[in-house]
Amino acid sequence: MALDERHYYVEKPATRMARLNCPYCRSVEEYELRWLIRQKKDRLPPGADERDRAKFAKSQSYMVLLDDKVTCKQVRCRRIFEVSG
Repeated sequence: MALDERHYYVEKPATRMARLNCPYCRSVEEYELRWLIRQKKDRLPPGADERDRAKFAKSQSYMVLLDDKVTCKQVRCRRIFEVSG
């Protein structure tokens, strides 16, 4: 039985501040963005075969951005724009 990729990581939610530029009104503001941190476990879960061991050896810790859109903080603008990167 092959293990799912989620068994290789410990998932934790986090929030980080980012300076974003509104493309409509061109104002620069600080926005709080939600992230999901996937940190690689220190050892492979039991029940893994050779293919799982190879995938686990290549895997790395990474972050996933959960918020893809934010609302501009300028009172006159208040438009929704996409977060890039």
